Amino acid sequence: MRVGFIGLGSQGGPMARRIAQGGFETTLWARRQASLEPYADTPAKTATTPAELGAASDLVCLCVVGDDDVREVLYGDSGVLAGLADGGIIAIHSTVHPDTCSEIAERASAQGVSVIDAPVSGGGPAVEQGTLLVMVGGDEDVLERCRPVFATYADPIVHLGPLGSGQNTKILNNLLFSANLGSAVSTLELGESLGIPRTKLVEVLNRGSATSKAVGSISMFGGTLDGLAPIAGALLQKDVRHAASLAAGASAPEGAVFAAADAALEAMEHRR
Repeated sequence: MRVGFIGLGSQGGPMARRIAQGGFETTLWARRQASLEPYADTPAKTATTPAELGAASDLVCLCVVGDDDVREVLYGDSGVLAGLADGGIIAIHSTVHPDTCSEIAERASAQGVSVIDAPVSGGGPAVEQGTLLVMVGGDEDVLERCRPVFATYADPIVHLGPLGSGQNTKILNNLLFSANLGSAVSTLELGESLGIPRTKLVEVLNRGSATSKAVGSISMFGGTLDGLAPIAGALLQKDVRHAASLAAGASAPEGAVFAAADAALEAMEHRR
């Protein structure tokens, strides 16, 4: 399978490298030439437009930031869909609204192209170890065609149901992570009011039964969200907004998890 990859950031870059080094014919595209230079030591080729990348690929993996970024690289005369042939596949690794995946799938199906949503969790270190989590929604037969490519960087690869199921699951994951951040920060603030130094309390929480991925992330930045905000604030804001949209669409109450998530967003100066 020939693979195209767009989105060479801290998450997507290591994924693209693993694909290229895994023996798959790989083509890369980026807006800036400088983003392609780190892959000069791999067998990967480069394309001048997303359409050219699409024409050289059977599977196109997208790991860009958000919904509008996905649309930008797919649509238009120079977009991926302008080059991808009948029988091609688009895998959306970005975290986007499930409705965006449905919109793209409808347009892609008109030219015989399949779409699966395959958001990921674990970050660059998990990619390096081949243990990235991939949450997949869409046709299981299409996933099986993609599985050897995903397996170059991922384990487990979990099929969750029809198109959009992967996004629903990833959005819930990020909602809970945001809520855990908010709960942890509130706990640290309470500790300070009781005379417990923040750095000492976060050390205890990180080693005790109350630990979580959120506590670990906060501990890396001295017990505050100041260092995390520039890295993840806007992304978590986007995902909590998506979660609120999903809850509203399902006529489901938002509940305590949203209150805790909002506390984290406010602490990072990103309000829902």
